[in-house]
Amino acid sequence: MALLDPLFGSAAMGEVFSDAARVQRMLDFEAALARAEATCGVIPSAAATAIAAKCKAELIDHKALASATAAAMNPAIPLVKQLTELVEKDNADAARFVHWGATSQDANDTGLVLQIRQAFEILENDLSALCAGLTELARKYRSTPMAAHTLMQQAPPTTFGVKVASWLDGVNRHYERFAETKARVLVLQFGGAVGTLAALHEKGLQVGEVLAAELHLGLPTIPWHTQRDRVAEVATTLGLLVGTLGKIARDISLHTQTEIAEVFEPAGQGRGGSSTMPHKRNPVSAGVVLAAATRVPGFVGTMLSAMVQEDERGLGNWHAEWETLPEIFRLTAGALYQMAELVPHFEIDTERMRRNLDATRGLIFAEAVSMALAGHIGKSAAHDLVEAVSRETKKSGKHFREALRQNKAVTEHLTSADLDRLFAPENYLGVAGLLVDRVVAASRNASPKN
Repeated sequence: MALLDPLFGSAAMGEVFSDAARVQRMLDFEAALARAEATCGVIPSAAATAIAAKCKAELIDHKALASATAAAMNPAIPLVKQLTELVEKDNADAARFVHWGATSQDANDTGLVLQIRQAFEILENDLSALCAGLTELARKYRSTPMAAHTLMQQAPPTTFGVKVASWLDGVNRHYERFAETKARVLVLQFGGAVGTLAALHEKGLQVGEVLAAELHLGLPTIPWHTQRDRVAEVATTLGLLVGTLGKIARDISLHTQTEIAEVFEPAGQGRGGSSTMPHKRNPVSAGVVLAAATRVPGFVGTMLSAMVQEDERGLGNWHAEWETLPEIFRLTAGALYQMAELVPHFEIDTERMRRNLDATRGLIFAEAVSMALAGHIGKSAAHDLVEAVSRETKKSGKHFREALRQNKAVTEHLTSADLDRLFAPENYLGVAGLLVDRVVAASRNASPKN
């Protein structure tokens, strides 16, 4: 669906998981395997050179490969056949050593790991950009008061800086997850037919070590043909990231609503419009991210289900991973790119935030008043009193502060000046500013000079 690819995907990630890239990464494995085996004295050096010279995706007949894959149920099998034929044209002796001692899953899985490594580099670049944008926003709006919302209703004041810092704190944790996941996942898959490397006899482990070094991958303690926690971990790590992005997008979309109108995505020709309502300014990026957050969990579920594989080679469940994981990467990359591009261009209406603080006619300060009264009459009694005045306010349409001023049980303990102080949002922000500072300081994108 090329029509929708620019909306939901990322061009860079699309390249990583293109057909040509998939074929090339498997060929990278084959070339490295030949070089490693030549280094270990398993095959002649001349054969390794001849094999590596043909490990180029542009030399492969991709249409024939796709057709043969449908019959073989595995792209590596017809790929090795084509590679062997290419090598044989120039060096019949070298052709005998193509794919020596390996199995098709070694090529498939190691090729996938090489794609995953490149894919993480793209995600990390956009993650860094997003963190930088959020860090700047958190600093800029550190003390800008706004109404918080709990269970979809206004609650006591917070600051926009705290809201952004909360987003940033969540995003920052994905750096740690990426590092931990890559350490476990970016490893070689090399085990031969059933994981024992029997075809290479006593040279198996040595070839594995050299092969891992050739590809700059870690060397696992044992082949992992049907131990799929590694690729499932990639899926769940990306699922968590998309969930974090979805949370941010949900907040943005809520605060772009006409009745709130505190945050806006950037305007532009053809961006966020309507085919029939000229006034509309729809949150495009938030919508794309929310679409990804809706779709990715299902794909993650597929990857988790595919972990249950039979003996030394999975039937169907391994194959279920092949399109699923690239789609997770594609959607994740699209969502992350949208968010990283959006954040630096946010339009923030701080005046609207200030006006919205009074949308409930002062009721959002009920907790502040209750806590002030609690020092005089106890927490429970104060809560009941303020709750009663709140009900009266809703019925009468008065401002909450005026209703309090007219209540003798309140004014017996709180003066008019006390109430004025309690109804200033800046006086009920707690440690908001310090929380923002803590998150910004912990962010890897925080400037050392700050």
